[in-house]
Amino acid sequence: MQRREILKALLRSSAVTGFGFSSIISKGAHSLLAGSECSKVRISLNAYSFNELLRNGEMDLTGLFEYCKQVGFDGVDITAYYIPGYPEVPADEVLYDIKRMAFKSGLEISGTGVRNDFTDPDPEKRKADIQLVKNWIEAAAKLGAPVVRIFAGHQEPEGYTWDQMAAWMVEDIRSCVSSGKQHGVITAIQNHNGFLKTADQVKHIVDMVDSEWFGVILDTGSFRTGDPYAEIQKTIPLAVSWQVKEKIWNHGKEEDINLDRLVSIVHASCYRGYLPIETLGAGDPREKVAAMYGRLQKALHN
Repeated sequence: MQRREILKALLRSSAVTGFGFSSIISKGAHSLLAGSECSKVRISLNAYSFNELLRNGEMDLTGLFEYCKQVGFDGVDITAYYIPGYPEVPADEVLYDIKRMAFKSGLEISGTGVRNDFTDPDPEKRKADIQLVKNWIEAAAKLGAPVVRIFAGHQEPEGYTWDQMAAWMVEDIRSCVSSGKQHGVITAIQNHNGFLKTADQVKHIVDMVDSEWFGVILDTGSFRTGDPYAEIQKTIPLAVSWQVKEKIWNHGKEEDINLDRLVSIVHASCYRGYLPIETLGAGDPREKVAAMYGRLQKALHN
């Protein structure tokens, strides 16, 4: 409250009138915006939380949007394989209807994603996956989704080093990123405890791709060794979206995520964007998602 009162006083002062607010900021008022006010986040839901229900037909996207509206989500990340016709992209009419339904529910489509594997040594298989990503980049642009999530992959083919695989992977990713740039969609790779296990490995790939149209989906549950909060802190500067999960691996031991600690790291980083949550495992996803949403809201407003 003190920071807000100071800023109000600055706005009322003759100094602001005479020199403009930008000059006040340039003279040090940025320091007044430290802490949580530096970061601005909104909560989204990753549709994979309802994977079983969406797969078996108990829920469709209309039901998902209605649920998100009732809980209070700001956005929803619609994983592409819940869209009819996947892996093929459906007709524009279908995509635009999904976009309309989300809008009428007061939801932004915060992202989408595909299944791909760039660890496969077969260039023809990777070529097919590159085309899959490009197809859904175009679909994302029509949906209004700013980000398409991709994977590195989980294969460990014999006879290839990590660096050799990284070299072909980077070329594959660059091809996708080039398409994303043309359509105004960011391509983002998820650290998924496969080829990418550590923050340093993630950063290495991002540095090699070297594009402002490429970033990271920061998966809190997939740093499995060491201090996951330290890994998250190192990765945040690369993050364009997240998967905030219920569990985290702390020095190899699974435990409940400390959302207060996570939020303090997010605020300190000045991250601005969506924090999509994803619940996994046994239990009713309706109850689990709502409970996690409540805990994250509480942590953000403490």
